[in-house]
Amino acid sequence: MNTEKTLEEIRVSVKLKLATLWASFMFLYVYVDYFHLYMPGSLKDILAGKVFVFDISYVFLLVAMIMVTIPTLMIFLSVALPAKVNRRTNIIVAAVFIPYMLFNLVGEAWAHMYFAAAVEVFLLCLIILYASKWPRIEM
Repeated sequence: MNTEKTLEEIRVSVKLKLATLWASFMFLYVYVDYFHLYMPGSLKDILAGKVFVFDISYVFLLVAMIMVTIPTLMIFLSVALPAKVNRRTNIIVAAVFIPYMLFNLVGEAWAHMYFAAAVEVFLLCLIILYASKWPRIEM
């Protein structure tokens, strides 16, 4: 009699995979900005009203908030949207965020920023991959 046991493999829905990828992405996205505060001269620039070459203004902060809100909402939308819309939305939003994440490396970038950008782009590519290979059923 064979008493060997194997681990149960639980099938996870594409929606849950996408939501967890967006959540992972958001942790990196926020922490890169947080760790940026520890870079020499960063706080001095912020107190002087500058981020990179941009003046800190209500427009800058609104755009920054929108760019953080979009992937934050994608965590929920990946679970809540119907499959067809969900698939398309995930592919488009992830594809738009790839060049945006790479733009964040313009100017002074340290090793932690390159590492985070590589992982962020990898996560976004996984989102595109999972969404584009969404299982289909015969009707």
